[in-house]
Amino acid sequence: MAYKIMLDAGHGGEDPGAVYEERTEKDDNLKLALAVGKILEDNGVDVVYTRTEDVYQTPFEKAKLANEDGVDYFISFHRNSSPEPEQYQGAEVLVYDKKGIKYDMAENILGALGKVGFKELGVKARPGLVVLRRTKMPALLIETGFINSKRDNELFDTRFSEITKGIANAILGTLNEETVKGPVYYRVQTGVFRNRENADRMLYSLSDEGYPAFILAEDDLYKVQVGAYMQLGNAVNMEQRLRDSGYSTIIVTR
Repeated sequence: MAYKIMLDAGHGGEDPGAVYEERTEKDDNLKLALAVGKILEDNGVDVVYTRTEDVYQTPFEKAKLANEDGVDYFISFHRNSSPEPEQYQGAEVLVYDKKGIKYDMAENILGALGKVGFKELGVKARPGLVVLRRTKMPALLIETGFINSKRDNELFDTRFSEITKGIANAILGTLNEETVKGPVYYRVQTGVFRNRENADRMLYSLSDEGYPAFILAEDDLYKVQVGAYMQLGNAVNMEQRLRDSGYSTIIVTR
């Protein structure tokens, strides 16, 4: 299944969002949304944006855009702030409620940000937020660290590529996990483990190399897999890429 995702760079135009010294949230949000979108596009996702320039939209307009476009997911990028500088640090992901695929995706994204170095503040339900309440599709809002925390800003700037890859791979991995629950697809399996920690280590290794991997738990085993392809040739190509990277693989179907 081809997915269509709307990425929202929070704030914009006359609404800068949070501001710290010379830094504005709206600029960080747009930079992050465009970079994550490029990775998703390169992996076959149909990506649309609420904005690609410095323009203002109300939260109601953003939700309306998503609903009218009929996207499968809505993901909003933000940065947090606190009343006093250096008061807090860390990343969190907000959802309407802790149910369904959006919650799984939020957990995966938070884990990816934690792996980069952000303190994990959790996935939190925020039913009052317009972009989470008024959107008709699964929606989530990512707070990528505190803009008035020097440590979080250093992470954002120096590990930006890892942040974008981590978020994108978490999204892709969640989509792949959902896909395997439907029709028969070809998937590339790189390992089967009884111990979840061993599976996690392989998952992290694959993610570090840019592969959209995920873990499928079946029969008390943890299977690390990459991709979900309708065409065998695409699975064969991915298998060859993985073997060239040193992984032992087999193609499986479900």
